[in-house]
Amino acid sequence: MRDRLYLLLFNIFRSIVKLTPRRIESLFIKGLARLVYLLDSKHRHIARVNLDLAFGEEIDDRQKREIIKKTYENLLYNLADFVRNQGISEDELFKKVRFENEEIVEEAKQSGRPIIFITAHYGNWELLPLATAARFGPLTGVGRPLDSKAMDEILRKNREQFDIEMVPKKGAMRGLIRAIQSGRSVGLLVDQNTAENEGILIDFFGKEARHTPAAAILAKRSNALIIPAFITTEDHRSYTITFYPPLQIDQEMQKEEAIDKNVQAQAKITEEIIRKKPEEWFWLHQRWKNRYEHLYRRGR
Repeated sequence: MRDRLYLLLFNIFRSIVKLTPRRIESLFIKGLARLVYLLDSKHRHIARVNLDLAFGEEIDDRQKREIIKKTYENLLYNLADFVRNQGISEDELFKKVRFENEEIVEEAKQSGRPIIFITAHYGNWELLPLATAARFGPLTGVGRPLDSKAMDEILRKNREQFDIEMVPKKGAMRGLIRAIQSGRSVGLLVDQNTAENEGILIDFFGKEARHTPAAAILAKRSNALIIPAFITTEDHRSYTITFYPPLQIDQEMQKEEAIDKNVQAQAKITEEIIRKKPEEWFWLHQRWKNRYEHLYRRGR
């Protein structure tokens, strides 16, 4: 029953996106985002806890509320673009995406070393791998199946365009190693909380947080280059993907020390990007839950 409801809601939203002029669609998205913001007290609270942990008194209450509202808007704009990207052609894709510092990727490819792209739930993160794979070749990522089988199938088909391969989160390392051995690049989202036994402690916005070491472990094992990539937009119509210099992992350093240092570097570049434009990050996730779980419980 729930599966049918999710599918119905998605199909209604898809019809609105396909049939509505962009100007009116934008008004609809902003109105719907404001409604969800008002009704969703649970995630509104999570976002406020995150912003308090990240910025403290650097920004005031009004600014934090505006960031949370923009977070909801960004999610709905991303969903609308997800609809438009179903079956999109390469030409259509490149009309709305431009690349900055793509020479970083070209040089990495010429080096013959494997490439691991890392990013965050930032900007239009579903569009990022599509454009990257279309421009630079086969890509393998990691995904957890959705609870809704019908919605998971829709998500899978959209994500696996342009020779993108998704491997299940459980036991993902084996699939990622196989991908690298077969000459594919790997793409990983590295900005979410992990369980105690799955992540290592790093500094993130001046607070301790758990961070996945998957990219660093894979790079240490395969001598891969870790390239940060982030996508942003000013109008939710055209997007810019920016690549940053590789985060080299020291092969001469002891494994644990090398991984810790590299993972901290991943957290640092992610924080820098978020600070530039915080409203594009996914603030609704309990990022610091491993260390500050009690704060997320309050106000529920």
